[in-house]
Amino acid sequence: MKLVIADDHPLFRMGLKYALMHQGFDVVAEAADGLSALDACRTLQPDAALLDIKMPGMTGIEVCERLRMTHPQVVSVLITTFAEPAIVQAARAAGARGYVSKETDPESLARQLRDIVAHPEIDRLPQVDVPRLTPRESEVLPLLAQGYSNKEIAKNLGVSPDTVKDHLARLYAKLDAGDRTQAVSRARSIGLLH
Repeated sequence: MKLVIADDHPLFRMGLKYALMHQGFDVVAEAADGLSALDACRTLQPDAALLDIKMPGMTGIEVCERLRMTHPQVVSVLITTFAEPAIVQAARAAGARGYVSKETDPESLARQLRDIVAHPEIDRLPQVDVPRLTPRESEVLPLLAQGYSNKEIAKNLGVSPDTVKDHLARLYAKLDAGDRTQAVSRARSIGLLH
């Protein structure tokens, strides 16, 4: 299996390369940033790209999205220490087929990669519990995040402050939040706010 590895930490990248080569992978390129990873995938047409999420120039998620549009046959797999729900949601939307931890041992990583490439139609990203908001709650939430008061939200949406209070109470319940700050923080962490 031909593989491109991208991570901005040289020592980690080198260790990953040798560990995967020892597991029988053909590492055709290494990249220290997202743009180089994208170029390597376009040029070398690997079976898969193992991408760090946070890299200079272009994130692993952005590389996934570009590959999905231009080279959908390259299976994108993210390797990371970050498991935040918003990141998982963004990775899924970008077309990542897998999501593996940097703390995984080489044998397990090799098994996961082979399985992901053999069955790219299966969603292997962690499931994230994202509450469903009503259209009006979806309008209230960004205004809340911008620091608007209940009166300001009411005026902006053409409703009464009591109606805004009702929407906020439902938002707090859905987001398991006790106040405005917790609601905004939780909404950001699960990808409801960017």
